[in-house]
Amino acid sequence: MFASFSAGPARGRGPARLAAGALVTGLVATAVLAGAGTAAAADEGTAPDHSGAAATIGGLKTYGAAVIRGAAGDQQVSAGLFEMSVEGGGMLQTYCVDIQTPTQKDAKYHETAWSGTSLGTNEDAGRIRWILRNSYPQVNDLAALAKKAGVRGRLTEQDAAAGTQVAIWRYSDDVSVDAVDPQAEQLADYLQKNARDQAEPKASLALDPPAVSGRPGERIGPVTVRTDARSVTVSPPADATTTGVRIVDEDGEPVTTATDGSRIFFEVPEDAAADTAELTAQASTTVPVGRAFVSESRSQTQILAGSSESTVSATASATWALKGAIPALSARENCAEVGVDVTVANQDDEPFTFEVAGEEHTVAGGESRTVTVPLSEDRPYDFTVTGPNGFEQRFTGMLDCLTRAAEIGTTTHTLTGPSPTPLTDTPTDTNLAETGSSSATPWIAGTAIALVVLGGAGLVITRRRNTPSDD
Repeated sequence: MFASFSAGPARGRGPARLAAGALVTGLVATAVLAGAGTAAAADEGTAPDHSGAAATIGGLKTYGAAVIRGAAGDQQVSAGLFEMSVEGGGMLQTYCVDIQTPTQKDAKYHETAWSGTSLGTNEDAGRIRWILRNSYPQVNDLAALAKKAGVRGRLTEQDAAAGTQVAIWRYSDDVSVDAVDPQAEQLADYLQKNARDQAEPKASLALDPPAVSGRPGERIGPVTVRTDARSVTVSPPADATTTGVRIVDEDGEPVTTATDGSRIFFEVPEDAAADTAELTAQASTTVPVGRAFVSESRSQTQILAGSSESTVSATASATWALKGAIPALSARENCAEVGVDVTVANQDDEPFTFEVAGEEHTVAGGESRTVTVPLSEDRPYDFTVTGPNGFEQRFTGMLDCLTRAAEIGTTTHTLTGPSPTPLTDTPTDTNLAETGSSSATPWIAGTAIALVVLGGAGLVITRRRNTPSDD
């Protein structure tokens, strides 16, 4: 059963500040530490830590028509709810928050914090969440919704979805957009006028921090579980039976399940050689309404409108060595600074000096330091943190902090839909295959080439932000 929603803001469209505040899922630094000191990590780079839900988009399922008003003329587009199938089981319903970016067919998405998207520095992001919680499908009594919104006439599911999407676009993309159907337009106006700020929802599941380090013979951690799930299954490293690494609580008791706030540790045998191990946490829960979902294929960003009971997961790693510095590295995108924050925690008594992006930095023993690596918007990145004794940790991904509307203006593009419909005084009742409208062939070709270059590289960033209770 899908969760419930909220209403939206007034007709005066305030600009959406989409500059950037992207929080990337903390990437686990899988550095392998060799004998005498800090050693080199595998050269293939850090695997993305997709904490939370991962899903494949199935397309636009419940929708109506909308009109984007622009200097080049009016364009009719589809507006409404997408459906996603969750890896491991479950279904999600989402609206889009980047009207100008195409939706790629069968694109893979993962849950992330607002700061991992254009919502990160959008001052109206909280109003979007209110719209989600006070409208369809969170409110599925359409007669009651129509009465509350002052809608004249019958409000269908298609009208409700279209009106909700239009209200969201007015805040997420700062575009002039109207619903074609009068009932949908009345709902959109009501939602926009009445929306108020609400806090960002917490992650469905996260492990904090995603990387820890220490000495063999001790409990390395803690790693704290953050979730709304009733119970979380904790799985030890795949080779735990041969390495002797155990996942335990503060008293040294084995841990197989956990709850929100549980503190868990890696217990490493005293004679263990320098190495790295990873645990996995998994749960079944409803993903909080308002969580953002981003794709690694530059498919338009989505925001959660409803969730069935779904599978969510997260990982954390521990690194240990007999002597020398034992750094634990994690990373997150920081769109406010247009870059990636790399955090290095040093568990040794001695300072650890590392180099990244041509600059050298030192972390005192027992402390941590965060360095921002400046990057370019909408371009893949690939950089390596290096240290003494051959230490290396590579990070790859793509910084995507702006909506396409903020980048290029009001020209709408959708790869999967037909060409936009120019409108006269009376819009035609045409529904497109996806939200937004398709562009000219050269733009499509350019996007396809870019996607081939980007491939599957994606830095997923997971961040948990404490969420005050909503009214």
